[in-house]
Amino acid sequence: MIDFDVPELSTLRIEEPEDGILLLRINRPERMNSQTVVMFGEFLVAARAMRDSKARALILTGAGERAFCAGFDLDEIDVITRMGVREFLHFQELATGGLAAIRALPFPVIAAVHGAAVGGGMALALAADLRLAAQSAKFSAAFVKVGLSAGELGTSWQLTRLVGPGRAAEIAYTARVVAAEEAERIGLVNRVVPAPDLLGEALATARQIAGNSPGGVRMSKRALQRNQEVASYAGALELENRGQALLTRCADMTEALAAFKDKRAPEFTGR
Repeated sequence: MIDFDVPELSTLRIEEPEDGILLLRINRPERMNSQTVVMFGEFLVAARAMRDSKARALILTGAGERAFCAGFDLDEIDVITRMGVREFLHFQELATGGLAAIRALPFPVIAAVHGAAVGGGMALALAADLRLAAQSAKFSAAFVKVGLSAGELGTSWQLTRLVGPGRAAEIAYTARVVAAEEAERIGLVNRVVPAPDLLGEALATARQIAGNSPGGVRMSKRALQRNQEVASYAGALELENRGQALLTRCADMTEALAAFKDKRAPEFTGR
């Protein structure tokens, strides 16, 4: 079992379905797992707690059968409209900080999406490294329907890189629903699976990840994320070169080579 202090959370739940694999469940099924001011803060608290654990992967999903996350709970919209500009900016920084902390976790994050992933729920799915979708999954960048823009919670940045600027523009401007099959075709999700198999497929993917070198996976995530932001090929090579040089000094690489020679499975320790 992973040894770390699990924080007390009211809108989220941290589980460990298998050794080394964590599951973060949005736990408001009666409200279609919609987001609240409290929840955004709890994303940050949960990420901080999990960040320094020895987890190998995280699965992110929603409780119940109706929704992954239906976006911000409109019953709390009055809270936002009463805020002054500076107070609202503080709230925005809290909200974006929570999702950014999930995205920045050093191990891979797999979003298991079923039902609605709307607005901030779609942004949350985009913050994951991989997205698996049940056939019931429906994505919508619905921000323009409530007078906001798709420049929210990292959506404009992430969506463009996943599906390209033209498709991102259409999805953002029309706020139309993207069903699971189309989401897979355009690269918004990695693959679509039957709803009963969603968590099982997510766990199988997490196991595949956990079977590899912890340092190698973490450094791969670091390189993939940082190189989305590096402006030059030379800069990307520099980051890759440093990561590989560090990994050759780690015990896991020595073990992997020894296991290959001995024709056995490696026993990775993360050292």
